[in-house]
Order: sequence, then C-alpha cells, then structure tokens
Amino acid sequence: MSRTWIRSPLAILAEGAGGGLVIEGSRIAELLPPGAAPSGPVDETFDASRHVVLPGLINTHHHFFQTLSRAHPRARDRELFPWLVANFPVWARLDRDMFRLAARLAFAELLLSGCTTAMDHNYMVFGGLEDAVDIEVQEARALGIRATITRGSLEQSQKDGRMPPDTAVQDRDTILADSERVLAAYHDRSDGAMIQIALAPCTPFTNSVELMRESAALAETYDCRLHTHLGETQDENDFCLTTLGYRPVDWLDDCHWLQPRVWLAHGIHFSGEEIRKLGRHGVGVCHCPTSNAVLASGFCKTLELEAAGAPVGLGVDGAASNDSSNLMEEVRHALMVNRLGYMSAGRVTHRDVLRWATEGSARCLGRSDIGRIAVGMQADLAMFKLDELRFSGAHDPVAALVHCGASRADRVMVAGLWRVIDGAIPGFDSAGLIAEHSAAARRFF
Repeated sequence: MSRTWIRSPLAILAEGAGGGLVIEGSRIAELLPPGAAPSGPVDETFDASRHVVLPGLINTHHHFFQTLSRAHPRARDRELFPWLVANFPVWARLDRDMFRLAARLAFAELLLSGCTTAMDHNYMVFGGLEDAVDIEVQEARALGIRATITRGSLEQSQKDGRMPPDTAVQDRDTILADSERVLAAYHDRSDGAMIQIALAPCTPFTNSVELMRESAALAETYDCRLHTHLGETQDENDFCLTTLGYRPVDWLDDCHWLQPRVWLAHGIHFSGEEIRKLGRHGVGVCHCPTSNAVLASGFCKTLELEAAGAPVGLGVDGAASNDSSNLMEEVRHALMVNRLGYMSAGRVTHRDVLRWATEGSARCLGRSDIGRIAVGMQADLAMFKLDELRFSGAHDPVAALVHCGASRADRVMVAGLWRVIDGAIPGFDSAGLIAEHSAAARRFF
C-alpha cells in the first residue's frame, strides 16, 4: 500500500499531530508530533504548511433533487406546510435525467465544501424514478465520495387527505420490495464502506405506522439505519395530535423507531421529557440550522439533546430550503444560530459545531470508522487555505475557518485518495454540468 505524509500542517484538528499524519492505503497510519518524521519510507510527501486540516465533514440530511428548485418563486417566503404545498406539484414533474443531474451537482457541491460523506434523503420515487437509489450510487462512485443513500418514500397522498400529488407516491408493498432490493444490492456493513443504504419514510403526515414498523423490521434484518423528519414544526405536532392522536415522539415509539438505529432530521419541537426519552434510546438528531432559519421552523435544542445522550449531527437539508449544499457554510451557520438561540457567546464554540459536523454526524450514521483524525480511522480529510482577504489577521486558524466563513476546500481526501485538488475535482466538467442542470431546472417553471 502506498504511504503519504501530509507534512507540517498550519493547524490540524487532532491531538499530537503538529508534524502531520501518514496515510497508508485508505487509513491513517501515524500521527506525528512537531519535528517528527514517519517511522518508515513514504511514497509521497505533501507540504501542508499552508493548510488547516480537518476530519472530512459528514452531511446527515439532504434532498439532492431540490437543487433544481432553489429560490423558486412559488415557494419563497413560506413556512414549511405552505412551502410543501407549493413545491410538491413542481417536484412531481421530476424525471430520471433531471434527477441524475441534481444528484451529480449535489455530490460535487458537497465534496468541494469539504464533505467526504454525503447523505441523501430522497422520497421522490415514483413512475420513471424507480431506480433513484441506483442512480445516486452510480454518481457517488463516479466522484469517489462516501455516501449513505436512503430509500425514502411517500405512501399517502391527496386522495388520503395529505399533501403529495397522487402521482408522486407508491403503495406499501412496492416500497418495501424495493427497499429490500437496494439493501441487498448496495448496503455495505464493512469497516470503510463507501456505500451504505438506510430506510427513510418521509414524515408522520405522509407515511403509515404499518410502513414504519415494517421498515424497522427490515432494518433489523439487514442491519441498516432508519431516518425520517420529526419535530420540525409546530404544525407537525398539531397534525399528529389531531390526526394520529399523539405527539410525534409517541408516534415514533408506536412505530418501533425509538432505538439507536434511528436518526431524525430537525428535532426542534420536542419537550424536555421527549428529549430525555430520545437520549435514553440513543436516537440521533441531524441539526439543520440554515433550513430551520429560512423556513422559520424554530430552534433545535442541541445542547439538551447531547446532554440527554442523543447524538447530534449536522446537515444542509434540501437546497430548496437552504439554497446551498455547502456543509462548511452550514458549520458557521450552526455556530451563529446556536449562539443566538441560547443567547450566549460561550455555550457553543467553533469546536462544538465542527464536532457535530464530524464525530456527531458519524454517530448519527452509525459509523465508528470516520469523523476523527486518529490512527486506524479512514483517511477522510478536508484541507483549507487561509489565503483570502476574509482570513487576513486571523490568530487561530481552526477558529478562523468557522468565524471568518470558509466555504471551499483546497484539498479533499476520501479513503486515502485525493478527490479535490487546488479547489477543483480533477477531470470534472463543472461548467458543462451547470449548463445542463440549469436547463433542467427551467423545466420546473
């Protein structure tokens, strides 16, 4: 296996690694204190003296197809439920060529922001898009990014008194059969896996308890994760009480989803007892600060969730409610939103939000092989330069990435291979993709 020495970084988010680290194959083999040299010969030495080195960032909630409906005039300036009512008829016009372009662009945008593990919650699986998971796996493999792809679903539609168009949903048997198909085809449980599959019925207001329970049983059989939206808005709480007869966390319990396989998107409107209940059962929460702010959904109690034992990760959420797929920008937004929400400048620091985007996100995805720079871990790294005007005068390089607004990585390594070099993806036609993707997006008007 080839050995690479990433030498003398300007700063590194790891203890005892001031002299850099040695990569052997796909793993971190050594951490070197300042002035130390590798224990054996290396095949490549990369001078990192101008780079701040972070563990690769890990995104734990997104909707790739929504890159085609950023800042859409029908949905601007609305809160979640009216936003969904405006968007669902637009998204129902999605086809597989549009979907492929959306996935390719989202993966590339995330990778360029320093994200080495991408997750997508795609629930637009209907006639003509039956191979949505297959398409995303192909696109992830082409870029060399690590990915957790969810087999999402919409089961209930306007005919059932719910929001999605009747053409955008599938019946329970179809959903479960395809869930088994993609799990058998792509879910890799091994250490260092590049592709994993999770099951992700969309929401309490689009999926039945029966589908949720059967998905939980499949997850047990195939040893995979489970994901859904929960506690995003007060409207959702009201819907659950009025229509289902209980609050969202009780719904989760009834669905057999109060378990460590589960991580939730948003997790805003939980009571103190519900937070403690989620923590006792090891249920994770993906914090989506930008989307929550854009849709005025509320404030996720990140510190209370962590204190209760719930893993907290970070996600950009859909590009139609964030309007970006940049995870490094999301890190900064997490700092600002949490300081404002807690009315404190000291309770949440730059290291906290970086931890959510790395170790916390890895825990949400059920992975112990990524999220930290340590010997034996996968060699997933995001490396940033501080050579722009915004960083001039910064005294703490790691803090500067967050406080001064880093947004684009200079180098990104996934499983020991360089996937971003000099701020670009080698061989990737960004201009061509923008032209095709923009043309596809115009079909949503």
